[in-house]
Amino acid sequence: MPDAGSAPSLYDARPRLSIEGRQEASLALNLQSMLVEETTDGLSRCEMTFLNWGNRQGGGVGFTYFDRQLLDFGKKIRVEIGAGQGAGSVFEGRISGLEGRFLGTRPPELLILAEDRLQDLRMTRRTRTFENASDADVIRQVAQAHGLTADVSVSGPTHRVIAQVNQSDLALARERARAAGAELWIEGDTLKARPRASRGAGSLALTYGQGLHELAVTADLAHQSTGFTVAGWDVAAKRAVNPEATASVVQGELNGGTGGGDILRQAFGARKQQVVHDLPVNEDEARALAEAHYARAARRFVLGNGVAEGDARLRVGAELELKQIGPLFEGKYTVTRVRHTFDHANGFRTLFSVERPALGRAA
Repeated sequence: MPDAGSAPSLYDARPRLSIEGRQEASLALNLQSMLVEETTDGLSRCEMTFLNWGNRQGGGVGFTYFDRQLLDFGKKIRVEIGAGQGAGSVFEGRISGLEGRFLGTRPPELLILAEDRLQDLRMTRRTRTFENASDADVIRQVAQAHGLTADVSVSGPTHRVIAQVNQSDLALARERARAAGAELWIEGDTLKARPRASRGAGSLALTYGQGLHELAVTADLAHQSTGFTVAGWDVAAKRAVNPEATASVVQGELNGGTGGGDILRQAFGARKQQVVHDLPVNEDEARALAEAHYARAARRFVLGNGVAEGDARLRVGAELELKQIGPLFEGKYTVTRVRHTFDHANGFRTLFSVERPALGRAA
């Protein structure tokens, strides 16, 4: 498993920026700070602040970017950063916001805001129904409506009716992915929905005191459960259904540790949750929902937030092994949030959040 945060001792931390497919070296030189954020909800975003005062192309001194020739709404922007094995692309999207900054102690600045292609889904709101459709069918139809290629590997039952009521296409796709225990994201022009285990974001390691600069990890039973049940009514069989999901749902993710549900049972006894706001119409649908609820809660038993030397390979969905932090917390986690940052004080840093369903064995 390769070490993340292992950039060369000396390297140019400044991002490499492309606008409409053309690399703009002068734009990168005027960059003051950058933030690129990605989460498990999908829709990556980017914020960049540029020096906006200097010599103009037509002569004279003035505002550099207010002519909107280079930085303008809708223009495609791509961000690459890092060196060595940690170099790579961290954002690709379109500019959606411009902000002028006049802060007194600094020259004028321009802040740009950008989002990836999921912005199209976020800004499209509809009311409609899908009949005799699976969650995968709905996600594929959403992708097709926005000219996106669909890469969907989502299992689950066929629903008699799925309603989209004054809801954005992004909210609908996220909802159907969660119901099937999958995650939603976009790569280029491909909308992807897959279970976490098959996301394929790679495996990395971080060692405290080397590439890993800071870390806080918490194991908390407050939102754990020993079981989730989902109540529903099987329309065809004319009977109530109430399947239960337990620790077996995440058994393959424990990696030799002890799950939060088991520790909860040992410390406080059984604590089960009944989900009543979902409306499954058969037992298969109810069981899929119960398992998705249990998995989401169980995976948040151990949560961590850290700061690492910048590395473009740190992505949402990656398997990250944390080392030299003691037996309770060492081991493998899933990355759930990444913030790639650049500024003149710290260079390239990657802030990340991780989670896992198990606590390591006491020494």
